[in-house]
Amino acid sequence: MILFRYLTREVLLTMAAVAGILLLVIMGSRFIRYFADAAEGDFPVTILGSLMMFHLPGFMELILPLSFFLGILLAYGQLYMNSEITVMVACGMSPTRLLKVTLLPASVVAVLVGMCSLWLTPYGALQTETILEEQRSRLDVSVLAPGRFQEFGGGRTAYIGSFTSDGTEMQDVLVHEQNQPGDENTHDYITRAASGYQETRMDTGSRFLVLDGGERYGVTPGQQSAERLIFDRYTLRLGLNSNRQSLNSLEYATTPALWNDSSPRAQAQWQWRAGLPLMVFILALMAQPLSRVNPRQGRFGKLLPAVFLYVAYLSLLLAVVDAIGSETWSATLGVWPVHGLFLGLGLLLLWHSQRKGMR
Repeated sequence: MILFRYLTREVLLTMAAVAGILLLVIMGSRFIRYFADAAEGDFPVTILGSLMMFHLPGFMELILPLSFFLGILLAYGQLYMNSEITVMVACGMSPTRLLKVTLLPASVVAVLVGMCSLWLTPYGALQTETILEEQRSRLDVSVLAPGRFQEFGGGRTAYIGSFTSDGTEMQDVLVHEQNQPGDENTHDYITRAASGYQETRMDTGSRFLVLDGGERYGVTPGQQSAERLIFDRYTLRLGLNSNRQSLNSLEYATTPALWNDSSPRAQAQWQWRAGLPLMVFILALMAQPLSRVNPRQGRFGKLLPAVFLYVAYLSLLLAVVDAIGSETWSATLGVWPVHGLFLGLGLLLLWHSQRKGMR
């Protein structure tokens, strides 16, 4: 038990350090991209925290297998450098026992990855897309910045000269509505007003932009004539203040729904989710023999080949998933031959390492 706790602590601490660095880099990159979109007025800054939280499971399902793989390589590599594993083997700890010790924390990591891939990631992706789709479909005062032309969903562009001190009323408002394919109207409309404010009807949930004292022009590109409407008050409907849950992409589907769907794309998505926890055990199996290094070689000696091996594993999985979705690869075979290939490679590396150790 002392050796088990020691080895597990070394692996998990190294894994946590690697996962923290990778998560910081990936989430930092995504945060910068979202922050740039928020600065452009695509959505309010207040939802940035929610977007990053819902993206977290999708990051973790890919970061945890890689960080656990590197954690074993670096932790065991250091133990080989210090001849600690050599002493353990000399005291009667067999390579098979070391493998069992390695697979126990792998089970914990596989459960976490399974929770992310089978449940949390599709739920987070659905919530993220729902929030973004809602922001695209409505013109919200909270995302407007004075003195800038900003685009919104439905072919709309808005310009606000300034806000009042309490931020509830807009001054010098201009809204351009571009004709969309399938619309009955052939005009592009430009509406300008001295002031305006946003209003939500509580009975229907509809959102309106109420403009006071202005003009509305209807023009058709290529024609010299135009329509002009002078108004004291004009109400422009923006959208519904309700969540849009009608997102049918398989990326957002629940795992039971994918299991019951026999289409190739659904089966490809299901096998991708189910294969990630299995990937953790296979990587642990490959990591133990790869972590064995010569003290003169350094514990980073096999790190680069191991990373290339992981990249090849993940790339081949993604290629097969795409092939299943495009029906160029059998959904019955699925991604399991890829897992079987690297499982065989891991067993071969393990057998070669033990045979080398016996010699």
